[in-house]
Amino acid sequence: MISLNQIGKRYNYDWIFRGVSASFEAGEHYAILGPNGSGKSTLLQVISGHHHHNEGTILYQLGEKPLAQDQFFRFSSIAAPYQELVEEFTLQECFDFHQHFKSFLPGFKSQQIMEIVGLQKAKHKQIRYFSSGMKQRAKLALAIFSNVPVVLLDEPCTNLDAAGIALYQSLIANYCNKRMVVVSSNDIQEYGFCKTRIDITQYK
Repeated sequence: MISLNQIGKRYNYDWIFRGVSASFEAGEHYAILGPNGSGKSTLLQVISGHHHHNEGTILYQLGEKPLAQDQFFRFSSIAAPYQELVEEFTLQECFDFHQHFKSFLPGFKSQQIMEIVGLQKAKHKQIRYFSSGMKQRAKLALAIFSNVPVVLLDEPCTNLDAAGIALYQSLIANYCNKRMVVVSSNDIQEYGFCKTRIDITQYK
């Protein structure tokens, strides 16, 4: 469980949002909604621990035990437009490197995951030569197939064509049913499966 209590974030003297209180529970799906520039991605980064908040408290709980904020990254994965892949790596090297930090879901190997996301033919190609859509497929693969209870997705269909969007929706349906998923988006194709929706514009 993740509990936000009166969370606020500002840059210099400008508040991005204030007074956000919400609870995120295991196995449930949530969407953070709002127009471009509204702060939805910033809130997701605060939840992930990549950005610090300026007021309020965030509590993480694993089972019945509290989890230190600086340990949350061990139990979560994220895919986002600002996330960079190591361009010099081949896809295989990228997957191998990732597994030094997070293992894949039980029963899944790199080759199988590549086939699921349609990148098997690019196994030995450097990331630098990937199209933007291929890079996004790789990011989604690494996030969704990581063996963690929390998956954070920021505009997950960025750079994806119709086939890529269908793949994303299939990955969510097949591999995220029992995990907490939080999606930052303003596109129904990305968050349509989320039952609970938070409008960031309500916290200005």
